[in-house]
Parts: sequence; structure tokens; C-alpha cells
Amino acid sequence: MKKLILAGTTFVALLAASSALAADVAPLMPVKAPIAPTWSWAGFYIGANVGGGWGSRDVNHAANDPAATAFFAAAIGGAPPSFKSSGALGGVQLGYNWQFNNRWLVGVETDLNWSGLDGDSSSAGTALGVPVTATADENIKWFGTVRARLGYLPTDNLLTYVTGGFAYGRVEHTGRIVNNSATTGFGIGAGGISVSCNAGTTCFTGSSSSMSTGWTAGAGFEYAIWKNVTFKAEYLYVSLGSDSVTETALAVDPFSPADARSSFNANFSRTNFNVARVGLNYHF
Repeated sequence: MKKLILAGTTFVALLAASSALAADVAPLMPVKAPIAPTWSWAGFYIGANVGGGWGSRDVNHAANDPAATAFFAAAIGGAPPSFKSSGALGGVQLGYNWQFNNRWLVGVETDLNWSGLDGDSSSAGTALGVPVTATADENIKWFGTVRARLGYLPTDNLLTYVTGGFAYGRVEHTGRIVNNSATTGFGIGAGGISVSCNAGTTCFTGSSSSMSTGWTAGAGFEYAIWKNVTFKAEYLYVSLGSDSVTETALAVDPFSPADARSSFNANFSRTNFNVARVGLNYHF
């Protein structure tokens, strides 16, 4: 019996000691969840874009010689009116960002784009009583830009920016004047220069293809949709230089075959157009 009482007393003493020891131990601190890394916009990126463009153009005619001056003096109407251009476009872009804090960055971007932007106009009139039609056409074959970007980050994965810089492109222009009469031709000559235009034939024609340069400005945003991948939407206004097409007579006065062919310039205004496009970028 004494042994049983001793064992019970020992158990109660050990239980009391363990409770006191547990009370003296500080509670464990809660473990915080790891902080997800923020999106970094710094470094190189490459991507592709698709979209569309639209613009408008003015054209006027300026005679280069006395025969052309006489032709326009005898003409009623026929100058091409202003016209609109539009079309699809798409290309690739390459850039680099410097992110100097969690809200601001600067960068540089260059892009090269195929373009289907084109437009044309035609206007009917008369010359020496003969019905004629004057036409003008513009086709932007491709264009590119080199731009600076200033960006602001409302959130870690959303970049808004303004952009601007240098623009260039290949632009083609054509123009012509056609005699629409089925029976009547005409001819004008002055000072050894002339134009002769039979019924149903082209009187003057010309074309040009040139590298045009200018400037661009716009704005856009990028949104991180996947690891290293962003979606972009962007608007640009592009202004390339003006151009002039020399339209030359296809035939001279048949009674003065030694005459020089008459000509005039079709002067196109600056190649201004708007671009709206979307795309994807991969950030390295």
C-alpha cells in the first residue's frame, strides 16, 4: 500500500512540474505566407502587333510649262479632290525598359510594319470641251518608328505610357488624266512643248516611290497576362513628308514631233495617318 501511495504522489508531482514548465515557454510566432515577387518591367522585350490605319490627303496641280498652263486654263473642274486612305497593318517591335522605381520607367522602342493603307480619288471635268477625268492614288507600303517611352505603373502588372519619336516609310503615289470622249481628241502646244490626247486615251500620267521621313506620337498600355508575356494596345499619329508626282504627256502634237512633252506636278500633302493596334510582348 505504501508503494502505491508513493507512486501516485510521484505522478501528481511530475504532472504539476510539466504544467509549470509549459506555462514558462513563450508561444510560437505565426508563420507569414511568402510575399509574391512583383512584376519587373526592366530589360529587353520583343513582340508582334496587328491593327489598322486611316488618314486623309489633299492634292493640287501645278503646271510646269506653257502648254500645261494653257491646258489647265481651258479646263473646267477635273482636279482630284481630297481623299481618305485606310487599311490593315502589322509588324514586329523590339525595345528596352529602365525601371527606376516601382512606379516609373523610361524606355526606347523600334518597330517595322507592313502596311495596306491606300486611298484614291477621281474627278470629272472638261478640257477644251472634251470630258476628262483626273485621278490620284497613294499607297503606304510599309513604315517604321524609333520612339522613346515614358511609363507609369498604376499597379505592378499594368504599364501606361506616352511615346514619340522618329518615323519613316515607303510611300507610292500615282496620278493621271484621261480623255473620256469616244470620238474627240485635242492638242495644245506652246514654245516647243505640247500635249496631244486622242479619244479614249491617257493624256498625262506619272508615279513616284520614295522613302519618306517624319515624326510620330501616341500613347498606350501593357498588361502582364502571363509570366514574361504582356498584352499591349496602342495609338500612334504618324506624319511623313509630302511628295510630288510629275505627270507627263504621253504624246506630243503630231505636226510637231520634235516638241518636248508637256508636264505638271500633282502635289500631295503630308502623309498623315492614325494607327490603332494591339499586340503581345515577351520580356526577357
